[in-house]
Amino acid sequence: MSSITATNLYKVFGRRPERGVRALQEGSSRADLRELGVTAAVIDASFTVEDGEIFVVMGLSGSGKSTLIRMVNGLLQPTSGDVFIGDTNVTQAKGEDLRRVRREHVSMVFQHFALLPHRSVGDNAAYALEVQGMGRAERRKRAEEALEMVDLGGWGDSMPDELSGGMRQRVGLARALASGSDIMLMDEAFSALDPLIRREMQDKLVELQSELGKTVLFITHDLNEAMRLGDRIAMMRDGRIEQIGTAEEILNDPANNYVAQFVQDVDRSRVITADSVMETPPAVIGSGQGPMAAQKLMRETQVSWLAVVDRDRRLVGMLWEGDVAAAVRARQDALPLVPRSEVATASSDTYLADMFRSAAVASAPVAVVDDEGRLLGTVPHATLLAASATTEEIEAKAEQEPTDDLELGEVR
Repeated sequence: MSSITATNLYKVFGRRPERGVRALQEGSSRADLRELGVTAAVIDASFTVEDGEIFVVMGLSGSGKSTLIRMVNGLLQPTSGDVFIGDTNVTQAKGEDLRRVRREHVSMVFQHFALLPHRSVGDNAAYALEVQGMGRAERRKRAEEALEMVDLGGWGDSMPDELSGGMRQRVGLARALASGSDIMLMDEAFSALDPLIRREMQDKLVELQSELGKTVLFITHDLNEAMRLGDRIAMMRDGRIEQIGTAEEILNDPANNYVAQFVQDVDRSRVITADSVMETPPAVIGSGQGPMAAQKLMRETQVSWLAVVDRDRRLVGMLWEGDVAAAVRARQDALPLVPRSEVATASSDTYLADMFRSAAVASAPVAVVDDEGRLLGTVPHATLLAASATTEEIEAKAEQEPTDDLELGEVR
């Protein structure tokens, strides 16, 4: 189910803004509207944010991203279009109905903390609960729990001016968590922080979202932050959404030249995961087979290594051509395998940057395995380096399914 649905949103400022909407729908540009005396901040924006998703809206100053989030929480009325929070049309909600949506379903984390300086940290964290009418004892308990979540346990009686900037932002996050809302709207929430503290806050947000399953609409002008946080990202320019997709989709398949130029300097190794670049092994061999069978399979497939799996497709180890040849000459019965404990492995969602260290100390490709240890694919060193070093499109993965479809000893 979608937590937030925005459909054909327009926000035009100035006298008779409806004229601006009509002009845009008829093909006028944002610049053309100046002749009408109006300014278009958001143009025909449509998107959905699913339950439990971190959806990032990314754009430079003036792209319309902050106007967009203000329409989502009802602070700005769209000139045209609709916004739904669950089943409630925020665009049509008025008075108490709109306040109820904000009070019960949506919390906001601001760029500049927005703490009340005359209230303690605990009272700031509990403020939304006080507005809801919750009793003092219960809201204090909830606030303390939220402060513990953001690593500020024991700071409830302190005043905001006794805290660092990063700690004050944690209080703002605790206030949003304490409110119990399903949706958090975060407008440039970390942009005022130093880089190291900013990264810590990003880690904390991902950790909390993973634990609590909150739905997050996050606004940022920082592309690396968007790529790091977003399950999906909406790229905005001049009021329009240029592309919506995962970080990998935007990197590997940019919708236009603007997006391509925008992402060309991104550190791909911290965005692309093993799943995107892994390859189906040319062949695998069962752990019950012997050196002669392995040698024959290597010659037929012209490979210098083989992955060894058991009957449940779990990775047992790797074989090398030289070791297999020596075992054949010595008439050995057992496979001379390198055990899995000495093989570089990764999960499908491991970032390439996290694979370099293990790949550097192993000659074999990195083996990609699932939670049960089943072999999904491999990432050769050349593929790993090429995928992280280039900004061009990564070649599509082979159409064949990974090892699950391979019979033991079968060649693909």
